[in-house]
Amino acid sequence: MTLRLGIPKGSLQDATVQLFERAGFNLLVSSRSYFPAIDDPEIECMLIRAQEMARYVADGVLDAGLTGMDWIAEHQIGHPEEATLVPICDLIYAKQSFGKVRWVLAVPEDSRYQRVEDLHGARVATELVRFTKHYFESRGVSVDVEFSWGATEVKPPVLADAIVEATETGSTLRANRLRTIETLMESNTQLISNRAALDDPWKRTKLDNIALLLKAAIEAQGRVGLMLNVRRVDLSKILELLPALQRPTVSSLSDAEWVAVNTIIDERTVRDLIPRLKGAGGQGIVEYPLNKIVV
Repeated sequence: MTLRLGIPKGSLQDATVQLFERAGFNLLVSSRSYFPAIDDPEIECMLIRAQEMARYVADGVLDAGLTGMDWIAEHQIGHPEEATLVPICDLIYAKQSFGKVRWVLAVPEDSRYQRVEDLHGARVATELVRFTKHYFESRGVSVDVEFSWGATEVKPPVLADAIVEATETGSTLRANRLRTIETLMESNTQLISNRAALDDPWKRTKLDNIALLLKAAIEAQGRVGLMLNVRRVDLSKILELLPALQRPTVSSLSDAEWVAVNTIIDERTVRDLIPRLKGAGGQGIVEYPLNKIVV
């Protein structure tokens, strides 16, 4: 038995492949094939655009797939009767960072538009057409929403009055002299499945295991393990210096006067922390990388 899994093609592809590698899966993507190889004989992968993933999972072409909450919302607005999609877990990563993306309403810096209501009768370009139409309708604002095939940021003010576009940092918007009026939604990647797959005990267990490993890989991002030895009399000083995911583990050593301390910390704090630990009596300090943290 195999699980048919959709991998998002496009902007999320590289970040997804890297996430799977940290989770313990060797995922090999070829530019000539839409069927990546994976070192798990129980999984069959297929590259699908994130925009289409929800549709193919809902239709049962795929058992599960990874796509953004934005494209799930876009699909479900077009199919209000759709109840087959089931979120398995949130996976907060994007193409540039381990964070969420924002879909924002943006206009040129010198535009007269200041509020959503000011856009009555305006032309708005976006890839997220259904969601954008629904948003403006919910605000009672009549606009002409048109689909954008890409390079949406360059369309105002000649080809559109405003855009609805996804951004992680806002740098592309600023580079194109655009300012944000409002954030319409925040989105992150989700592992989704359909009810038919979840009704199969084997597929449900397989999906739960994949979700566990992917979440563990994200949890470990930006964190390292730290272990050191310290005299018992100095232990309290060491513990005061250690921020931890949970409480540090303290273990007795063969020498009763010494203990070993093991903890997990943010990698960005290590540079400043190690000298302080050494000054407080820590010895044999070792920093080591982490691939997964199961919480």
